[in-house]
Amino acid sequence: MNIREVFEERVSRGERVIVPYITAGFPGLEETIELIQVIEKAGCGIAEIGVPFSDPMADGPTIQYSSQKALEKGVTLGKTLSLLKRNRAKFHIPLVIMGYYNPFYQFGLERLAKEAKEAGVQGFIIPDLPLEEAGEWVKLCRSHGLDTIFLVSPTTSLERAEKIAKLCTGFLYCVSVTGVTGARKEFPPYLKNYLENLKKITDLPRAVGFGISSPEHIKMLYPHAEGMVVGSALIEIIRKHPRPPQLREKTARFLGGLVQAAAKR
Repeated sequence: MNIREVFEERVSRGERVIVPYITAGFPGLEETIELIQVIEKAGCGIAEIGVPFSDPMADGPTIQYSSQKALEKGVTLGKTLSLLKRNRAKFHIPLVIMGYYNPFYQFGLERLAKEAKEAGVQGFIIPDLPLEEAGEWVKLCRSHGLDTIFLVSPTTSLERAEKIAKLCTGFLYCVSVTGVTGARKEFPPYLKNYLENLKKITDLPRAVGFGISSPEHIKMLYPHAEGMVVGSALIEIIRKHPRPPQLREKTARFLGGLVQAAAKR
């Protein structure tokens, strides 16, 4: 099942898609595979795998911490792809790679698309790749059957959001707030209207990210989006419980609560 099909199937059942984010190599490479298995078993629809980077412009302190710890262990883009390729038979959930353009460019875009496809990756999120410079990458991904997922935020005009959405496949990543990632207690009052306005300009599923940390957030966003991305709150749990069996138990319990909140209303 591809990314778009996951959304269509879940929404047809009255559910929403939970998209957990984890950092490759945090707390370790083998634990990364175990976490993907936990994500799938918990009933989440898609797993987002972050490639560690030294200067992540969109990430708050929690994800920066996980990225730094992974870098200290020598985790790279190449090692991440190799890890996924070696272990792809252990899970079936669609994988999305999130990372920054510089290491991707240094790796080689053609090589990246080819090796990602071989590793079972279905799509990419590159927060610092602007619309105006994305043409080559989008064309390359299309040729390899990979989804290109771009971000819009409440400060993005609807005119520009429509242009961004035309380059998207899979889903449209809707940033909930201005600023960087990180768990929050509440969302700005204009978010719901913004999400509803996006629905008027694209038929892509809308997945909301940045700040989602609880079942209450999922329930609040349920009427206004088809998916929810959960990153910093999950990384914080992993940071506190980095070793099995607590790693499995704590993450499974947290994700299970989110999936339950995303069930049919």
